[in-house]
Amino acid sequence: MLLRAYGIARSLVMYYGVPGKHRRATRLYGEFLGPGDLAFDIGAHVGGRVRVWRGLGTRVVAAEPQPDCLRVLRLFYGRDNDVTIVPDAVGARPGTADLALSTATPTVSSMSRGWIESVAADSGFARVRWDRTVEVAVTTLDDLIAAHGVPAFCKIDVEGYEADVLAGLTRALPALSFEYIPSAHEAGLESLRLVERLGAASGGYEYNYSPVETMRFAAPRWLDAATLEQRLERIRPRGRSGDVYARLRQA
Repeated sequence: MLLRAYGIARSLVMYYGVPGKHRRATRLYGEFLGPGDLAFDIGAHVGGRVRVWRGLGTRVVAAEPQPDCLRVLRLFYGRDNDVTIVPDAVGARPGTADLALSTATPTVSSMSRGWIESVAADSGFARVRWDRTVEVAVTTLDDLIAAHGVPAFCKIDVEGYEADVLAGLTRALPALSFEYIPSAHEAGLESLRLVERLGAASGGYEYNYSPVETMRFAAPRWLDAATLEQRLERIRPRGRSGDVYARLRQA
């Protein structure tokens, strides 16, 4: 119990207690979202993005299967009529799946055994332990869209399961993001390829990259997929994880 409380407290400090982070996140997401828009937070964790998006006047669908994180989400946002909390994982098809939980570091709980094996060799994950497993319900992005509408922005941060989430989507979204970790480089490239495929019939996507929760874009201009891939390859030896952002090209 103490370890679980420590893990959640650590997440709360990370997402709510860093000075300036909320302000930077508001500026960044303000490029994609405004009052009345809809956003999907896939892997909502303790709701750091939900807080930012509600400040922008955005309606939010927050999907999070971790029981401890769900309790925090319901405590903070359960009475907000513009926040819908979905207690499910999101994947390629509906059903159930096993979620490997890291009690002390719940930010890296994952449904991808391959991803866990990849990052376990990374020195940055040396102290991480996935110490228990729970079975969770799984829905898809297509099903969430059918229930709630098309989001103006969708954030996907599910510790190596991003490609599975994207595999459950059959239409291009106006904008989205997915996590990239250098020690799981191929998983990041698979997500990029899926996004490219989704955007092909809608004019294509352009990309940028924000390293390690800085909430700032690394590139001064938006990039095509090939250029982004080259940049990710260059930063790979430095272990600079972060989020890839994609937006449909303007006509």
